[in-house]
Amino acid sequence: MKMIAAAALGSCGLVMMSANARRVMSGTNGNAEGRTLTLHMVSSLDGFIAKKDNSVSWMDAGSVYEAGVSISQEEIAAFLKAIDCYVMGSRTYEHALQLGWPYGDTPVVVVTGRKLPSARKSIEFYSGDLKTLVVEKLAARYRNIWLVGGAMLSQRFLELGLVDEIRLTVAPVLLGDGLRLFGGSPAEERWKLKNVVAYKNGFVELSYAAS
Repeated sequence: MKMIAAAALGSCGLVMMSANARRVMSGTNGNAEGRTLTLHMVSSLDGFIAKKDNSVSWMDAGSVYEAGVSISQEEIAAFLKAIDCYVMGSRTYEHALQLGWPYGDTPVVVVTGRKLPSARKSIEFYSGDLKTLVVEKLAARYRNIWLVGGAMLSQRFLELGLVDEIRLTVAPVLLGDGLRLFGGSPAEERWKLKNVVAYKNGFVELSYAAS
């Protein structure tokens, strides 16, 4: 299976998708406003989402799990088409540009206070309150919103209760050091497991819904 087929790349990793995962998404009701904000990350077995040098070669370090799910490029493309908008931090944005911009023409909101060049018409920058961004700006335009990093921005979204779903893809590799997935989380919080998908390359996707 081709590993980097669609992306939430940089500090957040990459998206691993399947037709089964798409059915789960289509059945997600989201919150009372009708939108769903999904946090997606790829993590090593020991809880890191990036090496210190921000390299992503470790994401290709798959094994062979014969009972796992295989996916096609067509299935990936169909799933990505259902995503209405991506939200990311500035470092993830810069890294995604270096890696060839895997988000196509899907609208992207980059949360940053820095002055950055806009590489595409589909990109907009935001530096204000995150609740205002989600509840007033994004929810009015999009139903299926994906937050794809980085770690600090994702933690802030979680602290504010803005995440409806977590999709965590675990890679079969130990990194030993790097950027932690949920470093510094302020409090214990329970999530409901909704689905588990194991892939033929040894990656496992865990889907959780907010309690």
